[in-house]
Amino acid sequence: MTTFNFDNYPYLLTDRERQNLSQTIDYTQINSIPEIWPIVAAKCGDVVALQAPHNKPEISLTYRELATQIQLFATGIQSLGIQSRQAIALFADNSPRWLIADQGIMLAGAFNAVRGSQADPQELLSILDNSQAQTLVVEDLKTLKKLSDLLSNLPIKLIILLSDENTDLEIPYKLVNFSQTIDLGRTAEFTPVKLEKTDLATLIYTSGTSGNPKGVMLSHGNLLHQITTCGTVIAARPGSRVLSILPSWHVYERSVEYYLLSQGCTQTYTNIRYFKQDLKEYQPEYLVAVPRLSESIYEGIQKQFRDQSPSQQKLVETFLAASKKYIEARRIVQGLSLECLEPTLSQKLTARLQMTALAPIHAIADKLVYAKIRAATGGKIKNIISGGGSLAKHLDLFFEIIGVDILVGYGLTETAPITNVRRPWQNLRLSSGKPLPGTEIKIVDVETREPLAIGQKGLVLIRGPQVMQGYYRDPEATAKAIDPDGWFNSGDLGMLTANQDLTITGRAKDTIVLSNGENIEPTPIEDACLRSPYIGQIVLVGQDQKSLGALIVPNSEALQAWADSQNLPVNFQDPSEYAKALDNSQIIDLFRDELNREVKNRPGYRVDDRIATIELIAEPFSIENGLLTQTLKIRRPVVMERYHGMIDEMFAGKA
Repeated sequence: MTTFNFDNYPYLLTDRERQNLSQTIDYTQINSIPEIWPIVAAKCGDVVALQAPHNKPEISLTYRELATQIQLFATGIQSLGIQSRQAIALFADNSPRWLIADQGIMLAGAFNAVRGSQADPQELLSILDNSQAQTLVVEDLKTLKKLSDLLSNLPIKLIILLSDENTDLEIPYKLVNFSQTIDLGRTAEFTPVKLEKTDLATLIYTSGTSGNPKGVMLSHGNLLHQITTCGTVIAARPGSRVLSILPSWHVYERSVEYYLLSQGCTQTYTNIRYFKQDLKEYQPEYLVAVPRLSESIYEGIQKQFRDQSPSQQKLVETFLAASKKYIEARRIVQGLSLECLEPTLSQKLTARLQMTALAPIHAIADKLVYAKIRAATGGKIKNIISGGGSLAKHLDLFFEIIGVDILVGYGLTETAPITNVRRPWQNLRLSSGKPLPGTEIKIVDVETREPLAIGQKGLVLIRGPQVMQGYYRDPEATAKAIDPDGWFNSGDLGMLTANQDLTITGRAKDTIVLSNGENIEPTPIEDACLRSPYIGQIVLVGQDQKSLGALIVPNSEALQAWADSQNLPVNFQDPSEYAKALDNSQIIDLFRDELNREVKNRPGYRVDDRIATIELIAEPFSIENGLLTQTLKIRRPVVMERYHGMIDEMFAGKA
């Protein structure tokens, strides 16, 4: 390990953060992302960097092999005419070859415009048009085929397949595959390109939860800030195991991958089909997750609980109830309760007594129940790094109870993305943690932009080395997003604690304004409703209405179990019966009861939070039907547009 240069962040590092950084490989003296690979190869050459067990054939690369492949790819594309500062479109999905192409493009001095191969062809076309890329790197011939009819009016001259499929096709472009590109790299001479931190590294398009995607310009310096500061939170070690399931091109997964790989970790690629199996087999120490993934793990555990005998279920419920009280008391004692940040002496004493009394029960529960749950996740997880949306309160509590540490972070594509993250030694649940070194957070009034006091809710503004250069070829949008003083408008609502922990409370433009003038932040209420085992997905509606409504996608498996227990003759596995069954009055009453309970049990409940009308939807929100982003966030405006007729009917005669 080398000594970290603390001069970059002289006043923000705590002793614990300094200690963590002193144990990591130092990259503060480099100017570009590709400079990482020779350094880490020299230190961890024989360590396995990437393995893809579900690829055909299976792929495994050491750091020495990875660095070599990156340089060969860079040399190969240079020999094909790629020059520095050119845009190259990269439309592909998770695999070692994705990283080789990504870094090979940067090493050659070019920048990439990225997206997954499964995206809608029109969206990929808009990226090609905006980036004006003359070279297109695609997953395979299948991806190329769905785009081929759309390329005629674009300046594409060269196409590279990341597969090894046949390239002897009659198309008006030069076409080579991955192995051919690598072979070209073996016979040509690499031309080094001097890159600066200000040079553009990548364009990532913000399809996000709304339309009108814009190309976020991230420089090498933006991304290097993430690599040189993530070590303040997690001091990853060579050989530490990482399981990767999120899209590698997405900025959140990408930046964390860059950091973990820069430290010599071993990353295994998985997917939804093999995820639970791979958790057990590869026993990851780190997992990058979005809330929906944590919800999936949670629901799987809950299903196992429901499959137990009534007596076993009762025992687990008793343990969980006792552990919940223990954890809540421990938070107060440790000063880590967001709901009681400044406890009185009496509150501290009461909490300590409760914690002491419940500790033996929690310890027994851990041995009999929680240890088995951890074993199902491989038993080695040090941290789940959670981003891409707020983590529901019940998930935060549950994972703390079972002893799996979730570090929730915050950021946007425009901030490369991490601005804040919880520290393992000061994990303030329900918050998004403290800023990364060099990052400033300011809370201002939404209308006046005047700074607000600690604890007041307002618009979150961000300034720091990770803030984007701007939106590609869109100076007007850039000027709206970043003010002359460098403050980026996140569009999120939040507040700061006295210790500078950030809590996100909603999205400024997601706020539902009822006809009585009350402002409702939908996300916290939706998170509370997701505690119900019968609710799979939910979107609150009610703009300009007297009360809130909800579109609900049921958890069909849990709902089937309930229907069977009530002797309802319905089969939710039969698509022809499913939608009709959702009109059953008993089922609708079940959901009304679930919503009433969960909403009223939410801290800070107000009468206006009540959900007065609901509609049950048979088709889940998914990436395929355009209602989820690639990181599984609900695209709220798209849902509103898709179901606007249903929403109008929900409130007909009630406004």
